[in-house]
Order: sequence, then C-alpha cells, then structure tokens
Amino acid sequence: MNIDSIKNGYVIDHIPAGKGMEIYKKLNLNKLNCQVAIITNAKSEKTDKKDIIKIDKNIDINVDILGFINPEITINIVKNDKIVKKFHPEPPQELVNVVQCQNPRCITSVEKDLDQIFVLTDKENQVYRCKYCEMSLKK
Repeated sequence: MNIDSIKNGYVIDHIPAGKGMEIYKKLNLNKLNCQVAIITNAKSEKTDKKDIIKIDKNIDINVDILGFINPEITINIVKNDKIVKKFHPEPPQELVNVVQCQNPRCITSVEKDLDQIFVLTDKENQVYRCKYCEMSLKK
C-alpha cells in the first residue's frame, strides 16, 4: 500500500485501532477541501494495531477532542515535508458539544440549544461529568 507523504499539515498517529473514523467524524474532516488519508489497522510495535490520519493542509484542529479520545495519540505538525512539532494532547478540563449527556432527566435533554458541557473530575481515570446533572460520561 502506498500513501504519499504530506508537505504541510498533520499526521495524527498512535490512534487506538478502530478510533480513526470516530476522530474523522468528530473533527469534521469530511468538510475539508484537501486530501485526508485514514489508515486503519496499521502495524504498531507498541499496541499491535493502530489507526493513522494524514491531513494535507494546515487547519485548526480541536486538540481537546483528541485529548478526550486518548491522550496517548501523537500529533505531528508537518511543514515543508518535515515534522516540526510532535506532541500528545492533554485531556481537556472541559468538553463543549463533543459528546451528549445520556441522562434523560438532564436539562440538556429538554433545552436543545443548551451547550453539552462536561467537566474533567478525575484526570487519572479520565472521568468526565455533565456540568448540569453531574452524570458520569461513559466512554
């Protein structure tokens, strides 16, 4: 299989196998007017399999989404065919409109225009709770 290298953009690496499409959807990559490659089940020395996303354009990426999905993901910023920065996203302190509260009694179930806000309450175990009803988020 041959996937071209990118000149300027991002390589999102070490995505847990099977999570690549979720990230593609949550980052709205389908709305971009550039090349985006999703590689699923690539061989990995650390985890046996991984997903990789390559974006051939400098865009604003919501790093909070990546930190929420898995802070072990590696984000590579590429400029002029070279990786100029490599980092892991931090779990965000607050998630806004990334996931929805599953509590049918939550105010967000009734007030559809209300932002879905989750707050990180346990960083070590990555536990998020709804700001309104305090229901724990199931990842």
